[in-house]
Amino acid sequence: MSHKPYPITQVAEIAGATAYITVPEAVIQTLSYDSRKLSDTEHNLFFALHGRRDGHTYIPDAYRSGVRNFVISDKKIDRQAYPGANFLVVNNPLKALQDLAAYHRRQFTYPVIAITGSNGKTIVKEWLYQLLSPEYTIIRSPKSYNSQIGVPLSVWQMTDDHTLAIIETGISKADEMAALAHIIQPTIGVLTNIGDAHNEGFLTLQDKIAEKLTLFQEADLFIYSPKYLQAYSGKIPGKKQFTWCINAPADLEVIGEEVLENRYRYLRGIYQHNDVQCLVPFADAASVENAVCCWAVMLALGYHPAIPDERLEKLQPVTMRLELKTGINNCSVIDDSYSLDLASLTIALDFLKQQNQHPRRTLILSDIPQAGIKPEELYQQVAHLLESKQVDRLIGVGPQISACAESFPIDKQFYSSTEELLNNWSSLNFSDETILLKGARVFEFEKISKQLIQKVHETVLEINLNALEHNLNYYKSLLHPNVKLMVMVKAFSYGSGSFEIANLLQFNKVDYLAVAFADEGVALRKAGITLPIMVMNAEEAAYDTLIEHRLEPEIYSFRILHDFITILKQKNKTRYPVHLKIDTGMHRLGFMPHEVEALVSILNSSDDVLVKSVFSHLAASEDPVEDEFTQRQVQLFAETTHHIEKGIGYQFLRHIANTSGISRWPEAQLDMVRLGIGLYGIDSSIKQKSPLETVTTLKTSISQIKHIEPGETVGYNRRGKLPEGGKIATVKIGYADGYNRKLGNGVGKMQVNGHIVPTIGSICMDMCMLDITGVHAEEGDEVIVFGESVPVQQLADQLGTIPYEILTGISQRVKRVYYYE
Repeated sequence: MSHKPYPITQVAEIAGATAYITVPEAVIQTLSYDSRKLSDTEHNLFFALHGRRDGHTYIPDAYRSGVRNFVISDKKIDRQAYPGANFLVVNNPLKALQDLAAYHRRQFTYPVIAITGSNGKTIVKEWLYQLLSPEYTIIRSPKSYNSQIGVPLSVWQMTDDHTLAIIETGISKADEMAALAHIIQPTIGVLTNIGDAHNEGFLTLQDKIAEKLTLFQEADLFIYSPKYLQAYSGKIPGKKQFTWCINAPADLEVIGEEVLENRYRYLRGIYQHNDVQCLVPFADAASVENAVCCWAVMLALGYHPAIPDERLEKLQPVTMRLELKTGINNCSVIDDSYSLDLASLTIALDFLKQQNQHPRRTLILSDIPQAGIKPEELYQQVAHLLESKQVDRLIGVGPQISACAESFPIDKQFYSSTEELLNNWSSLNFSDETILLKGARVFEFEKISKQLIQKVHETVLEINLNALEHNLNYYKSLLHPNVKLMVMVKAFSYGSGSFEIANLLQFNKVDYLAVAFADEGVALRKAGITLPIMVMNAEEAAYDTLIEHRLEPEIYSFRILHDFITILKQKNKTRYPVHLKIDTGMHRLGFMPHEVEALVSILNSSDDVLVKSVFSHLAASEDPVEDEFTQRQVQLFAETTHHIEKGIGYQFLRHIANTSGISRWPEAQLDMVRLGIGLYGIDSSIKQKSPLETVTTLKTSISQIKHIEPGETVGYNRRGKLPEGGKIATVKIGYADGYNRKLGNGVGKMQVNGHIVPTIGSICMDMCMLDITGVHAEEGDEVIVFGESVPVQQLADQLGTIPYEILTGISQRVKRVYYYE
């Protein structure tokens, strides 16, 4: 949403910058720091932030995209290389971003609610948006934009059209909150809770609480539960306080709760000496507590108790993630059909733009509710956004967007309602495209999703793309400057998918991908992957295909080298990139060091191939017992590559470090490293608390629940025994899905409603049984096979194998669902 633009000269003054302005009439409306996620480039201000990578290196990309205004700290930038650009030089671009947002915040006098806590911040923010929207036009933080960067970008969205702002904040260590308080300047503070998250960033619990409360020091009203401040001896912030608690004295004291139909909680409380009540459409303890927090906020804001009683019952679940699924007719579907505003639409469109597996991008978009500006202005902004994000086709749903059809100069269709769209389904002809579903909840886009999603096996493997991106950035942070990164995506990306993972890696600018066979590389090329791809098992039968799709073979023997050169000569190809494999002790594939002289002779006698890299494989980089052997491998590789480089007369990339090598052998990084299973959250060299996040979660559901009498047996050959009787659940996963038969009879464990339960009986082809005696469960309930609570390493240990085998063994009939928060 746009607001009154700031002249570049005013921005320079606010940021305290040394200004080099060639276009003084430039005005700023949008802020960015990521050259891959730009909009309104004409009025965009790009901040070259310092992080894992220096933002200054992306100035050329942003300039080519149309950005002409930059905040930098590197005074050596060649400004002459960017004609027509304005540069603001500051000591700290992040502080300049925060100062600009803080100045912008001071232009508004309406209430600003700031929310912090260990958990539940995003849920409370979204629920307050639902609860308060009838009275207010609300700007709120998109998704979970609660960081040192996310908060100023959220505050920047405030306009005169709004009457309330709700801003979420998060910190992970000391001395972070003061900067956020300076930006937000909240009038109302909400503390959700204090838990264990980020404990490692603080010396004591009191320090952690004090840091969070820094946000509310100048607030007029502070809403909190005394339960979470028992360890705090300092002054409670806020000119006025409002407290809430469950079964303890407070301004809102919940004195009783009752579970109704296993999915509602009826809550009774006391407020101002009167009985109050509400019905919450959730039964789990965390949701109930978040709902009570929202209840307290409404009462603290002066709402009559009857209003929260009426509205809390209608709270909708908050889905803060985009889901990428396989659709009908070779389509990919991005399902984000639960909330809608301009900020979340921009995030979803960035994710759509990231997907390259289809040449066509389609957006199905509903009316945007409660935007606070005139529809014609709103949809003109949407039209500009779609143009900048390269959307090819728009399907609009709702009377407002339909009335503004002329604003969209692209392929377009409009329907007054979701029902009208579904009635005309056959005319939409979805095929070979990536489709983003973005709808306000009232439009019930789940009905469209149901039609678009390919009907497959109910057991799903969820892939958390945020976690994968986190792990990628963790390993990037370990690399020396200028070390390149090759990522292994062989074996269907360790079972996680092909183009879905490769698109994310390409978006995050890795340098190389590696696959096992040429057909894997071909699939990536057809999905729009342009990165260099190394093929590790290049077979003679695939050489033509390999060359046609610009795939680069691993050459590990004289036979392979001669065969490939022969094909290149037939096709009149010269200096084709290849990768030489050296055997330094793994003794699997590769040229032996004593063969290097003959290898160099062949390379010098032909200009058919160009050595792009020379590499080897560490046999035991994760094992301290074998460190001496690993050191010999690294040394032998250094000597061998030196001889090759001297012999052929030009340089190439050298790489030997795998995932564990990156973690334990920084001296072996050389020119490039190869990241494998560490990307998916598994690194056997990390023995203490892992900094990696769980990427994959295998889920299934309960088909049937049975009560077993004492002495009865379960499954084939009567192997499952319950001498005392009990309760079993049959779940929809078996050995055909990749759940190994050896996990039967109690060896395997799964999670049902927070309880770890054992298998019972033999594992069947399509299902297996669990002993859920003493666990409350219903048919249809979700079951976690492995994930955060049941680590895949645990399954591997139970089977006497490694996580690689578990992950790559998940059948292709198991649906993959990719989500991005």
